[in-house]
Amino acid sequence: MPTMKTKKSATKRIKMSATGKVLRSQGGKSHLNGYKPRGRKRNLRGTTVADTTFAKTAARMLQGN
Repeated sequence: MPTMKTKKSATKRIKMSATGKVLRSQGGKSHLNGYKPRGRKRNLRGTTVADTTFAKTAARMLQGN
């Protein structure tokens, strides 16, 4: 049986925390930023925890062995 490759697009977009949660970056900050308040754009920085229903799929995409 062939080895399962890591989804390279997933490695660029999501990562697993030490406790096994899926971390993702927030959307809505790449265009139409002129009218968005500074605080809204500031709060979109960094990462947030993805939904738990996505955790199993994300782990499968990232395992790669």
